[in-house]
Amino acid sequence: MSQPQRIARIQRETSESTIDLTINLDGTGVSDIHTTVPFYDHLLTAFAKHALVDLTVRATGDIEIDVHHTVEDIGIALGQAIKQALGTKEGISRFGDALVPLDEALVQAVVDISGRPYLVHSGEPAGFEFHLIGGHFTGSMVRHVFEAIAFNAALTVHVTVIGGRDPHHIAEAEFKAFARAFRQAKALDPLVTGIPSTKGAL
Repeated sequence: MSQPQRIARIQRETSESTIDLTINLDGTGVSDIHTTVPFYDHLLTAFAKHALVDLTVRATGDIEIDVHHTVEDIGIALGQAIKQALGTKEGISRFGDALVPLDEALVQAVVDISGRPYLVHSGEPAGFEFHLIGGHFTGSMVRHVFEAIAFNAALTVHVTVIGGRDPHHIAEAEFKAFARAFRQAKALDPLVTGIPSTKGAL
């Protein structure tokens, strides 16, 4: 019996943003991303590459007010797509962890496809949340994205910044670490029969 395709498409429209997002959990890291927020394009491209998912995003929003609405709404759509694409979660590894450097920055991420939304996010240096990366993307948005993904995909996520100085490096290392941990967690394990939980459900 062949494994069903783990692909999902989410179309989300509000008065603040319009999003069309497609994900293939069993892809090769190919992405085509246009969010109107260039640094966010960069982060999502890194996520797709290192999570080994194919990801297409088309988004527009009221970035003349702030990037917040568009960035967070894409995170919501990405979380919804991940949850939908995971399907029954039969045969998945469930857990993943990664320790990723980017020059002076070092980040650890742990992911549990638990069915219980939870985020623990710590270690960003003081003032990081106020820094404008690329002149438009505030550091505070990094946590907002992880919150949106975790709560909408029903993941337990721990992201810990162990060290770092350059805000660009810190943010990118966070996304790459999350990607690598998620890559392990969503992987199909031939030794797993059914749903990897003693409760029989995730």
